[in-house]
Amino acid sequence: MKQAFLCFLLTTFLLSTGCQSGRVQVKEKTDTLSLIFGGDIMAHKPNFNMKNYPAIWEDIKPLVSSYDLAFANIEAPVSENLPYSSFPNFNMHGEYPEEAVKAGFNVFSLVNNHTNDQALEGMTDTLRWAENIERQTAGSGRPVYFSGLKKNKGTELDFRIIEKNGWKIIFCAVTEILNRPTFKDSMNFISPSKKGQEQFIAQIKKLREENPAHLFVLSIHSYEPEYVSPVEKSRRDYYLKLLESGADVLWTNHPHIPREKEFIGNRATGKLEKVIIYGNGNLISGQRWEPDFKNPSNPRDDTGDGYLLEVQFAKSESMAPYIESQQTFFITTYINSRWEFVIRQLNDDFIKKLNDTGNTTWSKYMEHRKKITEMTKETITWQ
Repeated sequence: MKQAFLCFLLTTFLLSTGCQSGRVQVKEKTDTLSLIFGGDIMAHKPNFNMKNYPAIWEDIKPLVSSYDLAFANIEAPVSENLPYSSFPNFNMHGEYPEEAVKAGFNVFSLVNNHTNDQALEGMTDTLRWAENIERQTAGSGRPVYFSGLKKNKGTELDFRIIEKNGWKIIFCAVTEILNRPTFKDSMNFISPSKKGQEQFIAQIKKLREENPAHLFVLSIHSYEPEYVSPVEKSRRDYYLKLLESGADVLWTNHPHIPREKEFIGNRATGKLEKVIIYGNGNLISGQRWEPDFKNPSNPRDDTGDGYLLEVQFAKSESMAPYIESQQTFFITTYINSRWEFVIRQLNDDFIKKLNDTGNTTWSKYMEHRKKITEMTKETITWQ
């Protein structure tokens, strides 16, 4: 009887641990890393004049801060020594992007077509500000990282190695476009010419080989027309070569409207492994300062919408990093009764709140804008 009882206990244990053919199987540990990608942080006159900068981010702060790494592009110099300035020569003070940091964004690109709007002084001040933020947050639970500006002139790319939750991530931000051809050697500028692209592909391959990492996130401010949605085949082919050379996430911006995204899957493993974001659209801006309520489909109004893309990666001892899940959160710039330009999630809850408060002009407009943004293309390509 005692022997039978012991056999029963042993059988129960083996079954509960996944025994097969008399061998105990231990479930392999999986490590995850959660990323969220936003678009351009801009400061037009309506944005920096509102002063209540925390209000910009309050709606999406709980979402953004819940991710391990949250990415955004600061599309202006950051110089305290120069006045705030809007288009065509932008400048912002640290108090403006620092509210994005407080909202949870912690990985930033500093290079784009407006990087040298305030000449070398603006670039030097921006780099000084970024280095100060990196120092202040280095010992915290949420360090902040920047890439794109060079402390020392030269051909080598500025990049960061980020370590989080047992993951090592390479982050590098570059721009292919400038509004004026100055101070290129003080930033990660990549020529959009065929020769420039070939050299850059070689640089990315070398960077990945010399810096073993689990993931490589590459930010590109692309040499493409603004406000144009379709992606040219030559652009896509170039991006695929960059993925083949070592990048895992291509996070690209410049057109200021939400554009498509493409996930690349591995046929052999059945897992999605890489992603190309062709444009998140604006994260915050003042470009849609006068919404066309009578014609919500006006293409100009696309500049007021964008999306945050969640990409959850996973890895284990036997499995290379792969995309475990992904989700899109559409966002919009809403102008409230205090003439504050604030970010709102563009969803049914927001539209209902507008309706409930009697703000039917905005609710009808946002309902239409929601339908437009939800048509943003998403594809999966298996290789």
